[in-house]
Amino acid sequence: MRILAIHAHPDDVEILAGGTLALLAAAGHQITIATMTPGDCGSAEHTAEEIAAIRREEAARSAALIGARYVCVEFRDLAVFNDDRSRRRVTEILRAAQPQLVLTASPVDYLCDHEAASMLVRDACFAAPAPNYATGEANPAPPLPAIPHLYFMDPTGAEDRDGQPVAADFIVNVESTFELKKRMLAEHRSQRAWLLKHHGMDNYLEQMEFWTRERGHSAGFAYGEGFRRYKGHAYPQTPLLEELLGPSLVRRGC
Repeated sequence: MRILAIHAHPDDVEILAGGTLALLAAAGHQITIATMTPGDCGSAEHTAEEIAAIRREEAARSAALIGARYVCVEFRDLAVFNDDRSRRRVTEILRAAQPQLVLTASPVDYLCDHEAASMLVRDACFAAPAPNYATGEANPAPPLPAIPHLYFMDPTGAEDRDGQPVAADFIVNVESTFELKKRMLAEHRSQRAWLLKHHGMDNYLEQMEFWTRERGHSAGFAYGEGFRRYKGHAYPQTPLLEELLGPSLVRRGC
């Protein structure tokens, strides 16, 4: 099974779905991790070009820990927009990866890039099988055979913009892969100084552990990650992700 996990910035996928992707990779599935941007605004010490290069390397090392491939769409921080040019570019990324299953950002989250990423991926999943939807690439990838299964990850902290909890359809038990998830996120070491300065977050690993533990406890697990299946017309509604993980790892959300 080919699986694409695509979010806004390097480290978003690891924070919100790293444990689940580690489970899927261990089961033999082919994983691609993509980000809309290289995280070019994520530093107060480096130039945009310098920190982008650092963060691409960090993201690639993180993905490699589970045998995944890393791809950057190459938009820029705070400049991810749901427009025609961007939608065609994201469609090309999907066609190149040929996923049957896509995991992406929550439609409601604290940051504009996260929400725009969610809309772009949702619409690109619909467009990717349409042969007349040209992406403008010199050597375009072929259309997908069908709309892929689409799932939304939790928003950051499993809360909306007003701090209200966002329910998941189901929670995945990631206790067995939590330490690997932590190692994946630790590859993004350039972010500790930035998050302390900009977010007031002293240790991003500890914050991720708190979020993952809280999500897990809501379902009776030590650590968990939440997901919602997109219910839109024409998108597949069979529980593919749940079936790939198996009933022992999945519990209805709350």
